[in-house]
This record gives sequence, structure tokens and C-alpha cells, in this order.
Amino acid sequence: MAEKKFEEALKKLEEIVRKMESGDLTLEESLKSFEEGVSLSRFCAKKLDEAERRIDILLKNEEGLDIQPFEEESENNN
Repeated sequence: MAEKKFEEALKKLEEIVRKMESGDLTLEESLKSFEEGVSLSRFCAKKLDEAERRIDILLKNEEGLDIQPFEEESENNN
């Protein structure tokens, strides 16, 4: 099985949410969609965690990690 891409998984997850919100699915279809959605959600979370770790490595300087939380950075700009 080829590895899914984050964008493809996110798009599929959005489609599942739209279908489930429509209320047109049977209980069995809803359960199957929910299971697939949970799997896609975990996959996306894993990919985001991997990306965050890669960013942390790229921000590393000679003295160690120089990481600023995004919230603090945006607060300093206000």
C-alpha cells in the first residue's frame, strides 16, 4: 500500500465529515465512516507531529534548540 499524503488524507477526512453532518447515512455507514475518520485523523496528527519535529531540528543552533512557541511570537508583534 502506497503511503498517503497529508493533503489527500485531510481532504478525505473533510469529505467524511460533510457526509456525516448531512445526516443521510445509515447507522452502519456512519459507523464505517467514523472508523475511517478516526484513522485519517490519527494519520494527520502523526504527520503534523513529524513536521513539527523536523522544524525543531531546523531551528537548532549551536547552543541547542532555540524554539519560540507561536503564541509568544505573535503576542510580541502586537
